[in-house]
Parts: sequence; structure tokens; C-alpha cells
Amino acid sequence: MIAVSLPRTLLLGAMTSLAFTAIARADIVGRESDITDLRLGQKIYVDDGSCPAGQIKEVSGLRLTAAGVEASRKCVDRKGKR
Repeated sequence: MIAVSLPRTLLLGAMTSLAFTAIARADIVGRESDITDLRLGQKIYVDDGSCPAGQIKEVSGLRLTAAGVEASRKCVDRKGKR
């Protein structure tokens, strides 16, 4: 019984970690024009070289207006490897 469930558990764990990796990578884009649908409270990082070395531009959905979601832009420290 344990021999059958161990491979299944390992496969499930590998699939879960790949899914989380794909989700984390989806929040970094190369240009601000690549952001098509910004939601309220969502944060997307833009690596377009407009911020100083060691920082990346963070675009976040600030508030809801009649025209849609208003975006806020600021440079924040880059986390992790580039």
C-alpha cells in the first residue's frame, strides 16, 4: 500500500511546485504595455530598465474608478536572482 501511494504523492508534490512556479513567474513582464487586465490589489513587476540597479518597477491596482482600475507605479527592491 505504501509503495503505491509514495510515487503518487511525489508526483502530486512535483505538479504542485511546478504550478506555483508558473504562477510566480507570470507576475513579471518586460513592458508595461504587456499588462492587459490589472485587477484591484494585484501587483505586477515590470522589468523595463526604468528603475535604478537592484530595483524593479511595481505596478499595482490602486483603486476602482469609472474608467477602470487606477494603476500605481513605484520602484521596489528586486527580490531573488534575476
